[in-house]
Amino acid sequence: MSDNNKLKKVSIICSKGNLEDVYAALVMANGAVMEGMEAKLFFTFFGLDAITKKRMKKLHTATVGNPAMRMPGGLPFPTLLGTIPGVEAGVSAMMRKQMDDLDIPPVVEFLEMITAGGGEIFACKLAMDMFKLKKEDLWDDVSAVLTVGEFYEMSGGENSQIIFA
Repeated sequence: MSDNNKLKKVSIICSKGNLEDVYAALVMANGAVMEGMEAKLFFTFFGLDAITKKRMKKLHTATVGNPAMRMPGGLPFPTLLGTIPGVEAGVSAMMRKQMDDLDIPPVVEFLEMITAGGGEIFACKLAMDMFKLKKEDLWDDVSAVLTVGEFYEMSGGENSQIIFA
């Protein structure tokens, strides 16, 4: 691929607040920053949990309705088990432990790495209004609260890509 066609800007939309979807967005944004790309992360709807001070350290793994969830040994995780009190918390703790064993940073540290590398973090105005959140409820280094149109405007241009994670 020639330098003229090389991807230079990536904008990632995170709309889900479960551990696995938030981390997918964080890993992709961090990878973009590490590759020297301009990276923007836009958190909307339940994805706002990842940048809301009261929720960002309490993300969990979805155990109900998650067809990709597997038990140790590879057997499918029965959705019914996820309804038992404490199971989701236990699965989330196991997932965090596995991530910690692999030296994957916690959400706050990941966000700090992304912004330190020049990436930007944005919150969706519509979702903020729906959930009655204010800018001060968010992680301190959120760049701005934007409308979808404002996000699209800043995300466009030559050699750019918008990814819905």
